[in-house]
Amino acid sequence: MKFYLTPVIRQYGLVVTVNLAVLTTGMSLVWASPSLVKLQNEFETPLSRPITDEEGSWVVAGGFLIGPFINIIVGMTMDRIGRNTCILLLTIPKLCGAIALIFANEIWMIILCRIIMTVVDTLTLITVPIYASEMANKEHRGSLGTLLQFFSSLGVVFTLSVGPFLSYSTFSIVLAIVIAALTVPILFLPDTPFHLYSKGYTEEAIRVLTVIRGSQALAKEELEEYIASSKKTEKKLDKADLFRNKTFLKALGLGFLIGTGSQLIGSNAINYYLQTILESTKTSVPSEIASVIIGVIQLLASVCATLIMRKFGRRTIMLTTLVGFFLGMMGLGTFFQISGSEGYEITGFMNYLPIVSLILIVFCFSVGIGSLMWIVISELFEGPSRAVGVSTSLTSATILIFITTKYFAFMTSALGPAPTYWFFSLMSVLLFILIAIFLPETKGKSFSEIQIALGAKVNMDAIEANSKNNV
Repeated sequence: MKFYLTPVIRQYGLVVTVNLAVLTTGMSLVWASPSLVKLQNEFETPLSRPITDEEGSWVVAGGFLIGPFINIIVGMTMDRIGRNTCILLLTIPKLCGAIALIFANEIWMIILCRIIMTVVDTLTLITVPIYASEMANKEHRGSLGTLLQFFSSLGVVFTLSVGPFLSYSTFSIVLAIVIAALTVPILFLPDTPFHLYSKGYTEEAIRVLTVIRGSQALAKEELEEYIASSKKTEKKLDKADLFRNKTFLKALGLGFLIGTGSQLIGSNAINYYLQTILESTKTSVPSEIASVIIGVIQLLASVCATLIMRKFGRRTIMLTTLVGFFLGMMGLGTFFQISGSEGYEITGFMNYLPIVSLILIVFCFSVGIGSLMWIVISELFEGPSRAVGVSTSLTSATILIFITTKYFAFMTSALGPAPTYWFFSLMSVLLFILIAIFLPETKGKSFSEIQIALGAKVNMDAIEANSKNNV
């Protein structure tokens, strides 16, 4: 019996494989959650002394300070060497950093390793969505795009489930082994058909398109849209006038809104300091167990995001989940406000309010903007400008990740935990309002149709002729 792989299955196979790089990124990004606790414990640290809160903040946030200066360069590099080649090259410094963590015996060594790995992680989160969006057809672009959050969450769950129960050195060894093993399948992936076409490899682009679209006729149809898109923008790109294009700037503004907003609401501060936050609640729920539960919830939320993506619009999902995120942050702030009262004893429902609030925060972020940010930002830009547009948009997110993670401990110390979480809840309200006003719906639209929604002047006859095109 011959097993037939449909074009959709082939698309899923390619996107699942490239997202193995994101799985290791998820593991690496929350490495600090179990590791900081050990580094600050005099009996578990591999260093000569426990690290301070200030040093810990650099371990978490250092790489996000460097990332913004590299993001745009990587965007241009992707256009030169290809999406897949760029992803493969990024695994080299990540693996070297993980190996170096095993032998690091000074805090500056750990900070340097984490800077290298964090920069690579953020760049991976830029390149993989572009690869996925260019491989997927418009009907499955949303579902395939959410695989990034799923695999990132899978890595998070692994770290939160295994990290607290292993020594610092042992977990670093495990991280290095997983990175090395999961890089191997990525070696065999083709580059995206759009990049192949842009470099003059038209026959190779048609071959890849035929495999993932199912017929040579559909492949040639999509190639025609590549040609039309390139002709429309190549002159602007050659003259470095892209940033004067109103449609591009509008897409860039929306990219900045989503990227900046996703960080101003405090999502990554929660993720990276999760075990530290749980220990600070002083409830009867063990922080190690609670972090595993929250990690599993994040993974389930990613699965949920994949299931609902084809039924509801991107904008609708974002707005709905931001309401839940707001309630979670308000609940967490309320707990710290009440429990901080002198002589207050944590009992009953208050004993579980922190974990319930954190579950709500993590679930709503993972189902909503955490999954959709990468998809929507990639959809806002058309082929020739996508690499530069996505990398530039996510620069704002990287800057805000640095600020929120570097100064999270300072904010909770200076302002108190309750005002800090209430601030994040107010930011989620502001983001809700801005998305409701400015962000157009992108679900079920081709890239050309999205450009029209942003105000671009596109040949409507060409769009209708390509309405079946799986871009």
